[in-house]
Amino acid sequence: MAYEKKPNTGTLGRNKRKESDSHPDFSGSLNVEGKDYWLSGWIKENKSTGEKFFSLSAKAKEAIRADERPRPVAVSDEPDDEIPF
Repeated sequence: MAYEKKPNTGTLGRNKRKESDSHPDFSGSLNVEGKDYWLSGWIKENKSTGEKFFSLSAKAKEAIRADERPRPVAVSDEPDDEIPF
């Protein structure tokens, strides 16, 4: 039976690729009103009460940070007189 993605549902499981303290303890995906998100979760502790809780973050899957976008390459119609050989 094939998995059918349902709207307004998601999954969250232990992050098996955690390599540093800043990486999430849990990771998964979430669909909200037809839009897909990456879901991250960290186990935190309230400093005054000692109670543990989840801190969550969601990021749109199609979101691309500005520094990850390909940069345009300058192209010139002028011949290059500097031949490297």
